[in-house]
Amino acid sequence: MRPLEFLRLSWRSIRGHTLRSTLTTLGIVIGIAAVIAFVTLGASLQAGIIGDISPDDQRNLYGWAADEGIEGGPLAGAQPVFSETDLETVSDLEGVEAAYGYASIQTQAVSDGDEQVAQGDGLIAAGASYIREGDLREGRQFEDGEREAVINPAMAAQFEENVSVGDDLELTFLGGQTATVTVVGITDTSEGLSPFEGFEAAPRVYVPTDPYYGEAAGGVGGGGEDDGEGVRFVAIVVEAASMDAAAIDRARTAATDYLESPESDAGERLGEDQVVTLQTSTELLQQLEDILDLLQNFIVGIAAISLLVGSIGIANIMLVSVTERTREIGIMKAVGAQNRDVLGLFLTEAVVLGVVGAVIGTGLGLAAGYLGAWYIDLPPVYPLEYVALAIAVGVLVGVLSGLYPAWRAARTDPIDALRYE
Repeated sequence: MRPLEFLRLSWRSIRGHTLRSTLTTLGIVIGIAAVIAFVTLGASLQAGIIGDISPDDQRNLYGWAADEGIEGGPLAGAQPVFSETDLETVSDLEGVEAAYGYASIQTQAVSDGDEQVAQGDGLIAAGASYIREGDLREGRQFEDGEREAVINPAMAAQFEENVSVGDDLELTFLGGQTATVTVVGITDTSEGLSPFEGFEAAPRVYVPTDPYYGEAAGGVGGGGEDDGEGVRFVAIVVEAASMDAAAIDRARTAATDYLESPESDAGERLGEDQVVTLQTSTELLQQLEDILDLLQNFIVGIAAISLLVGSIGIANIMLVSVTERTREIGIMKAVGAQNRDVLGLFLTEAVVLGVVGAVIGTGLGLAAGYLGAWYIDLPPVYPLEYVALAIAVGVLVGVLSGLYPAWRAARTDPIDALRYE
């Protein structure tokens, strides 16, 4: 019997029991759809985050001090040990372009003079070069020591009349202190500019650490403290001379050696098991990618269970089909059909069920992945290798689950089959 004839007869049998066939393939559909959807979302998330790293940011090293081997991502277990003197010294080291502190200062509200909006966080204190010229839609970077700020479009749109370059904003800190800043620039995106603040879109105001970090009650609420000799930072940013890997390693080594030495203020505060960690955005995001990969593997494991259930369903329904069609099998053999013909017919039917489930599951998975990426504003990335794998899995599930029922059908005695009622 020809393969096309196998396919025609199998499809006729499947269409003759549409509801049963649909329920049979449901486990495969759900399993493959879950895999495709979550892999698509994972790939889209990775592409969206990595795509947010500008070329200028790739030479930045983000640092903190914590116990060696501690897990939990950037700033996990970080301690306020870095002084302004440390940062000035690091800036003068060979291979280092700049070094400055970073802090997220807690606030109560932001006002444009006519309207006040609540703002619990989103006030970022950093060095002037933290805001890169390529990140600005209009205006310029703020200058250290000046009462200036750069805001993002989300913050500008917080008020009834959008804030523009040249306008003043009044900041109310968590302790009740107030400060006035002049907006000198607006970024081109509302997403975060570094791994420290995250890459999600949110209203943010960027100000120089001098004077605002010190004015915020000596860093209270901003991830630092004042030890009587000036504020101490939990987080710092060290800029290498270029994006070259060797240049980044030189800056990392020079800064780490100094900050962990007894000559630095940070070195005096470091405990025996504490170390200074300096990592680039790409290195920090690798940790997130590892977590996403782990999540994807977990989802694939759950989907594998669904696929197992689906394969059992196909095997079960094929066994029922063999029983129902015992007389038909007898007639086929009576007119000359060989065991291999019967085997091929039932095996083809099982494979068709698996492939149909895989195709439908792939379509649903891609649609769900696209909608999820669109909803959280990510560039959709489709893992085409998983689409091919899904079809292969459908074929494999069909073959494995249909082998025994097909073998049983082929072994049916034609005399007993013709006498079957």
